[in-house]
Amino acid sequence: MDIEDILKSWTSPSSDSEQTKQDRTERMVRAALDAHPPLQSCSLTVYAKGSYANNTNVRADSDVDIAVQCTDCCYWEEQSPGAHPVATPYKGEWTPAKLRKEVVAALQSKFPNQVDISGSTAIQVTASAARVDADVVPCFTHRYYYDSGHIREGNRVFAKDGSSFNNYPAQQLANGRNKNLDTSHRFKKSVRILKRLENAMVEDGVHVELPSYFLECLVYNCPNLVLSRSTWRATVAGVLGHIWNSLEGPEPDDSSKRWMEVNDVKWLFHSSQKWSRNDGRHFAKAAWNYLGLGT
Repeated sequence: MDIEDILKSWTSPSSDSEQTKQDRTERMVRAALDAHPPLQSCSLTVYAKGSYANNTNVRADSDVDIAVQCTDCCYWEEQSPGAHPVATPYKGEWTPAKLRKEVVAALQSKFPNQVDISGSTAIQVTASAARVDADVVPCFTHRYYYDSGHIREGNRVFAKDGSSFNNYPAQQLANGRNKNLDTSHRFKKSVRILKRLENAMVEDGVHVELPSYFLECLVYNCPNLVLSRSTWRATVAGVLGHIWNSLEGPEPDDSSKRWMEVNDVKWLFHSSQKWSRNDGRHFAKAAWNYLGLGT
């Protein structure tokens, strides 16, 4: 099998059987939350996020990410504090600790001895023959009020140590879909190629494991013309070349030249990220050599 055939085979999503397991996992988590009486007094929005929801997952990262968002409590920030009349959010009894406690209890009731609470934020339900791993994340509604009157919606996640951060899964989903349409459905296929390429490199011991979301963000920052080349070999070569050339040197002072996460809200590179510009360049070089793309 030549390189074009290999890359083409890497464009496909999870198999039908794997997709069935993913869907079943999501349904069972929802059922666990619905059946837990203490949570019935809390307004919850439960939704899939990440690679599973965005259809960029592959077998090696086929776990399901599920947000359990409490809408009874809204955290907010303002571009200019005090510039807009913002109602004090209702918080009531649903503190981060209480929400996490009840979500854990609901999952433990449904999946006895299969719930791992050691993580700082996500609660993991381990896989079985009929399910894949699930990372369940309790969170709260978050809004950012701009001076223009625009409101950016997201969610706020609290770690067990009390620290917090904001996520924007709806924006990630919408931007990924738009990028996919703008590239004749080649964006998500390119993401799957890079994920399977990274998996193969890790398995062969030529590269360290990288977060799958980081790889998705790297492809997202590639120009549409690069993703629209006529062959997969040319596309992957263009993607890796763009990553290598664009990430040379320090983070630009000009914000318009900085790379973004797929949500187009967060910078891809900053001091608190678990990856760096050099990680992207190192991966691009290693992948180029692994595929034998030449000089």
